[in-house]
Amino acid sequence: MRHDKVGSVMTTDVVRAGYGTPFKEVARLLATHRISGLPVVDEDDKVIGVLSETDLMMHQATTPDPYEPKHRTRLAELTPGARRQAAKGRARTAGRLMTAPPVTVHADDTIVQAARTMAQKHVERLPVLDEEDRLVGIVTRRDLLQVFLRPDTEIRDEVIEEVLVRALWLPPRGVEVSVTEGVVTLTGHMERKSETEIAVSMTRRIDGVVDVVAHLTYRLDDAHLRTEEQSRAMQGVADDWLRRM
Repeated sequence: MRHDKVGSVMTTDVVRAGYGTPFKEVARLLATHRISGLPVVDEDDKVIGVLSETDLMMHQATTPDPYEPKHRTRLAELTPGARRQAAKGRARTAGRLMTAPPVTVHADDTIVQAARTMAQKHVERLPVLDEEDRLVGIVTRRDLLQVFLRPDTEIRDEVIEEVLVRALWLPPRGVEVSVTEGVVTLTGHMERKSETEIAVSMTRRIDGVVDVVAHLTYRLDDAHLRTEEQSRAMQGVADDWLRRM
């Protein structure tokens, strides 16, 4: 199945900073380009960290309150997190302000992989690297959501061609496929129960699919097969499909 690559949706004109870029210049870059964050790179254009508006705000948030008792301030700085915040509050350059190590993706990674990374790491943007780990772009949550703008007709064609015909060797009209607002409905009769499960599973993985509704019946319930045999059967279908790509 086709999975769009990060390189197809990333922004290639990346606003970036160097380790020694002054605090005010970083603030100017964010304001001028109306962005909320940027990567920090070394002399070889390799990403060494990322900067966000939150990092800059630490400078203000950690400024000592002249009316707060000094002993309370000293106690607050005992925790590692508080010490890191205090260090950012004193930072004057991008290298001192940035969060490291950076969370990145490669241009050849799929959009699905990038979305999972964003969700797991709780980040809003990802620097994109090439084969030599140099910065070539940046991708945001909005960029990744473009996959859900695929037309229903395009999704339907891919389900028929990639899942039914190429993977399961069914005739194009062997199973009725309809797509509405990204929701795929599969209706029809298949030979084995395991084939219906494969059809649903592979359809879910197609770019732009929001959900799958299955109205599939089968002639043979092969659920009683031993786990090893069933796994080999399902792997065989996948291997066949990969060989014919």
